[in-house]
Amino acid sequence: MLIKDDALTNSHIIMKTTITFLLLLIVIFVCHGQNPPVEAVGGEYIRNVDQTQCLTHEQRQEIFSELNSNILNLQQSNRLAFNESAKGTHPFFEWPVQKATNTPYNQVWAISNYVDHNPSTPNQLTDYNCGTRSYDTNSGYNHQGLDVFSWPFSWFMMDNDEAEIVAAAPGQIIAKSDGNFDRSCDFSTTTPWNAVYVQHSDGSIAWYGHLKNGSLTTKNVGDMVSVGEFLGVMGSSGISTGPHLHFEVFTDNTYTQLVDPYSGTCNTMNTETWWQNQKPYLNPAVNAVLTHSAPPVFNTCPTTETTNRSDDFDTNDVIYFGLYLKDQATGTSVNLKVIRPDNSELYNWNFNLTADYYASWWYWNFSNVFDMNGAWKWEATYNGQTVTHVFNITGALSVDEYTLDDVTIYPNPVNDIVSIKSKAKIVEVSIVNTLGKNILTLSDTTSGEGIRQMNLTELANGVYFVTFHGEQNQKSTIKLIKTN
Repeated sequence: MLIKDDALTNSHIIMKTTITFLLLLIVIFVCHGQNPPVEAVGGEYIRNVDQTQCLTHEQRQEIFSELNSNILNLQQSNRLAFNESAKGTHPFFEWPVQKATNTPYNQVWAISNYVDHNPSTPNQLTDYNCGTRSYDTNSGYNHQGLDVFSWPFSWFMMDNDEAEIVAAAPGQIIAKSDGNFDRSCDFSTTTPWNAVYVQHSDGSIAWYGHLKNGSLTTKNVGDMVSVGEFLGVMGSSGISTGPHLHFEVFTDNTYTQLVDPYSGTCNTMNTETWWQNQKPYLNPAVNAVLTHSAPPVFNTCPTTETTNRSDDFDTNDVIYFGLYLKDQATGTSVNLKVIRPDNSELYNWNFNLTADYYASWWYWNFSNVFDMNGAWKWEATYNGQTVTHVFNITGALSVDEYTLDDVTIYPNPVNDIVSIKSKAKIVEVSIVNTLGKNILTLSDTTSGEGIRQMNLTELANGVYFVTFHGEQNQKSTIKLIKTN
């Protein structure tokens, strides 16, 4: 019996030692952040291939006629801003696409085509940088503008007005076209596009085409616009295969001299840039880092994508971590992190890129690893820029910490004063924004009631995560929306 008892004792010691060692390995793994145990899913996002001009010859002639008729009418009524005798140098453009307020993206655009400088066709392509990022057609058309498409989720962005078209330079609206179908998916249509046309102080004219039906500025022909002023929402009206902006510029209203705003070795139209700050030919960047409840689905054009976007999860949920890039470059890498509310790293790894894509999407899914309640961060660093997305975890329960299951706040959304209802005494409240930055911390360890109200009058409008701390080390996190 003594031998048997000793054997059992030794067995228990070995088992306890093994468990302790395994727990230590888990702690080291969790605290320092390691490579995730899953592979990336995703790849290149391919837009429909451009095969023909975005305006028929007849449509162009009608636009020329309308623009010049409007210019003549403005001139005859002394309302034309352009003055031939006082014209200055050409404008320097700001970027004509911007993200709408409160969108969850870092950027909302990517480039598919530049102006084609090779007069031969077909498949004889030369862009301003001597590359082939353009298109032409069998009929002899060479692409005459800059095509900027929305990314990611082009149709979802269009439906929710998330990619806005703005004036690249100050000028006068000399024509508008609206009311046309805006979910085109092929080149068989002859429906006109929705567009705004702006003449600048030097007489040059910029065309902003393919806009969303009904989204155009309320300003009329003859009204002035300032640089950066809203003109419409990116759409897919006219001859188009998905939401994008066609930005085309002429030196004057003879429409005989096209402008390529980019300066480059193979620009045969103008010798200097027309951009205030010319962007690189290839501009690798993170358009978005998002969290999803299921993989995103890119449906057949023109069906809106099923984004499955979500920022609120239970500790037992499967979470899909999405990464959306533009101008992905071979041989580069993206550093990715999943960060807990206490800023310790769950995962930290480098994702190596092995192909050149104008637009790409990737995701990883994790489950049963979210061991802390509160505002987590999903972070990507690429080409010198870090983009952070905040998501919220509830339901985690550790050995020495449990949730305040009954804590509630009201009203929510809140304007100024928010009340806290909880059976437990709240001794500390911390508020962080969607970037994970601490905005406000309140504490009360002396009064009998604890914290029961918060005055958020000075808090800027937006979405926040509020973490409540009980006197027995309880915690609970609630999403709060601040409005006027």
